[in-house]
Amino acid sequence: MFDNLSEKLGGILDRLTRRGSLTEADVDAAMREVRRALLEADVSLDVVRSFTEKVREQAIGATVVKSVTPGQMVVKIVHDELIATLGSDAQSIDLNAVPPVAIMMVGLQGSGKTTTTAKLARRLTQRDKRKVLMASLDIYRPAAMEQLAVLGRDLDIPTLPIVTGQKPAQIAKRAMEAGKLGGYDVVLLDTAGRTTLDEDMMAEAAEIKTSVNPHEVLLVADALTGQDAVNLARSFDQRVGLTGIVLTRVDGDGRGGAALSMRAVTGKPIKLIGTGEKTDALEDFHPSRIAGRILGMGDVVSLVEKAAATIDAEKAARTAERMRKGQFDLTDMREQLLQMANMGGVSGLLGMMPGIAKMKNQIANAGLDDKVIKRQVAVIDSMTRQERKNPDILKASRKKRIAAGSGVKVEDVNKLLKMHRNMADMMKAMGSGKRGPMAGIAQAMGFGGGMPSPEQIKALAEKMPDGAGPGGMPALPKDLPAGLRQGLPSLPGLTGLSGKPTLPGLGSFPGLGKKK
Repeated sequence: MFDNLSEKLGGILDRLTRRGSLTEADVDAAMREVRRALLEADVSLDVVRSFTEKVREQAIGATVVKSVTPGQMVVKIVHDELIATLGSDAQSIDLNAVPPVAIMMVGLQGSGKTTTTAKLARRLTQRDKRKVLMASLDIYRPAAMEQLAVLGRDLDIPTLPIVTGQKPAQIAKRAMEAGKLGGYDVVLLDTAGRTTLDEDMMAEAAEIKTSVNPHEVLLVADALTGQDAVNLARSFDQRVGLTGIVLTRVDGDGRGGAALSMRAVTGKPIKLIGTGEKTDALEDFHPSRIAGRILGMGDVVSLVEKAAATIDAEKAARTAERMRKGQFDLTDMREQLLQMANMGGVSGLLGMMPGIAKMKNQIANAGLDDKVIKRQVAVIDSMTRQERKNPDILKASRKKRIAAGSGVKVEDVNKLLKMHRNMADMMKAMGSGKRGPMAGIAQAMGFGGGMPSPEQIKALAEKMPDGAGPGGMPALPKDLPAGLRQGLPSLPGLTGLSGKPTLPGLGSFPGLGKKK
């Protein structure tokens, strides 16, 4: 969603960081461009004005830290101000109340309320281990209640039985009674929306709120609506009283202005973001991580969290043990490719890596898409068990058969085998823990010697380039499983990050030489 804004701000700040010293005129010129970039991204005019004034004020009077150029200091100031605009701290759904805790979902029709209700129910059930009841109060939209019931059946989460002829406020009261009698922890109330803001909808939402007094009132807003989303948030806050915002379609090509404006205009935190159509595509909104993504600094913590949520710990431990022994066959490689696909595919992972945003055009020209992983899995699936275990037996005739079976060329089969060989060699080197370039990585990833000591980490942080982002490396989340605290899981093919990034089956990106 933030691609356009990221590209423009990245270009402006890049020009500043190349300067040895900055004059007031340099800062003014840069702020004019930042202002234009934010306005084009659909950020509210008042928010833009306040943002650029604060950055300019700090940038001109900035005390420049030793070994940091004035331009890099401005990048830090812009980063900090972006975090302040988005809301300093991440705020999650508050469940500290007497159960059943009522959560009311409000918003316009088509913003994704019903789907978001199901996503939130799944999240509360699976992650927070809460007993959740969903209730649809939408008596106007055809089959709205049935839609929630179907989603509930798919996710194995109970929904309130449909009784025709009841008003929304009556359904809400019935849902709360059912919640008390059934011993539920949370009751999610999916209210009706309209195509536009109208008095009837507001009055109905206010009546529901009065009748059940929900602990959370979440506005579900479409990130693609831009400035209208800000007016919508303001109106709902004035009439119903919001406790937080959920932004949907963040994976779309919206300009990101809604996210920057809504928090600043309403003062209400953005608590969750919808990142896709599937019911697991709901994430916490972390201002510092989003600011990092906008400025092309990556989002390593979210990457680790995604790994923690999707990687099967037992399988990972088994694979790690085999790697230690130097036994990395094509079945292990298939497991790694599938885990990579589950974590959001190549494009999803690259989006969270520092510095990748600046190489977006080269990545697009390289024809990089998630079909690469599917094709490689198909090639491995076309092999016999013996061939996967012992790739050395693959001669010309077998390769032809595999290529025909998976719908690719023989060259693609050869590329996959070469990639497997490289990975197997790397795993062997890491497993043996020999001194050399791989030894440090092996130690950091828990392949021998455990995690580096705090002193080593401190020394490493001091050596890191200034471009690693303000404040050095981000802290790992507290709820991360112990197994993953030993280091990031290894990703297939992402081994050449010291020079050109390499990815499965692609070798290196064309035209990505060193920076001039």
